[in-house]
Amino acid sequence: MKVEQLYTGCLAQGAYYIESKGEVAIIDPLRETAPYLNRAKRDGAKIKYIFETHFHADFVSGHLTLAKETQAPIIFGPHANPTFEAIIASDGQEFPLGEATLVAVHTPGHTMESTTYLLKDKNGKDHAIFTGDTLFLGDVGRPDLAQKAAHMTQEELAGTLYESLRNKIMPLADDVIVYPAHGAGSACGKNMMKETVDTLGNQKKMNYALRTDMTKEEFVKEVTDGLLPPPQYFPLNVKMNKEGYADLNEVLEQGTHALSPEAFEIAANETGAIVLDVRHQNDFAKGHIPRSIFIGLDGGFAPWVGTLIADVKQPILLVTPEGKEEEAVTRLSRVGFDNTLGFLNGGFTAWKKASKQYDTVDAIQASELKEILSKENSFVFDVRKETEYLSEHIPSAENTPLSFLNEHLAEFPKKVPFFVHCAGGYRSMIAISILKSRGFHNLVDVSGGFKAIKEAGIGVSDYVCPSTL
Repeated sequence: MKVEQLYTGCLAQGAYYIESKGEVAIIDPLRETAPYLNRAKRDGAKIKYIFETHFHADFVSGHLTLAKETQAPIIFGPHANPTFEAIIASDGQEFPLGEATLVAVHTPGHTMESTTYLLKDKNGKDHAIFTGDTLFLGDVGRPDLAQKAAHMTQEELAGTLYESLRNKIMPLADDVIVYPAHGAGSACGKNMMKETVDTLGNQKKMNYALRTDMTKEEFVKEVTDGLLPPPQYFPLNVKMNKEGYADLNEVLEQGTHALSPEAFEIAANETGAIVLDVRHQNDFAKGHIPRSIFIGLDGGFAPWVGTLIADVKQPILLVTPEGKEEEAVTRLSRVGFDNTLGFLNGGFTAWKKASKQYDTVDAIQASELKEILSKENSFVFDVRKETEYLSEHIPSAENTPLSFLNEHLAEFPKKVPFFVHCAGGYRSMIAISILKSRGFHNLVDVSGGFKAIKEAGIGVSDYVCPSTL
């Protein structure tokens, strides 16, 4: 019996490949299916089942495509209501896999169809649980995403999750391995650990939500406290996972259509497409197409696209590093953005050679900002998360978190220069590109972000451990 975690850092998402005696089960696959097909081919094995722990909100699953390619059934837990053919497992239903067995354990709370899959070895011993968003390492799934569909409040869902954890998960042996659907960085939880695999026994010690002396009321309060609004694309991804989506090959064919600078400009004007520049932030700063939005492939690309562009049907035109066109389209499709119309052939270099108008971003070193702040009051905007800001910040800086930048537009001055920073430079460049697209050109990036600010000796607030916030 083999268990392999296929982890995608950009989405902080774990899919799983389980093989026993030539039979394979895939749990929570990503949209591109080649990794699973190739892995099974290498093992000389056949994919027998495709399990979904729930209807995912933060990415588009590959269940439909994988089922079409393998003829394997898609399996959901109780209360799932997809519009396509699937097995809706009952609580406790067993699925033989070679010498192993997978058991559907209904664990509602994150969503009402949420199901954990318990893997038993050939001797019938509990080996591992694939918990989806029911149980993370250090946290549990947020209970507010399904409240409209379930006609329940987030408090009622949290109470349901409490019962699922106490009655279905915590009675299992301490040596059972926990394989969650997400790790640190996912918007599906609040305080996940950076590790992606652990034992249940260690989670009983480390995870606040599994305290044995915790009442349901305490659990509900702690789980619902401090929840930020979910990204706007989440319900759109749920809809695609329940109702279906376009074939990825069709999406790739359309999105990797090469456009000359002239054709690219015409397409942008005629379709209302967003020009999305996915190069490194330093390259964007040196030159970019006016009003284009920067979200670099080297950072948390797909989640930021989903958070900031939100509408999965929005037409997109790409400016990419050479050879990165297919990667960009694929990663957009993972979060449901299938309407990529093409890319700038020859990249930004071709745009400049065609003598097209372009823009740049002004930047200063943190040492220069230190000198400016010592002489005069200046506007500084910190686009990190609120918890990062509260942990440590320049006392005079305003916190305008990137995720909610549109809600803070009125706070930015129209005429006098202002400075923007994040932790290291990625998020500040995204924020600057959005602000410039809205007509703000009196802004300056602080190179190196808060790390450089501290190294330059600029005074900051007293440090507060983020875990206490």
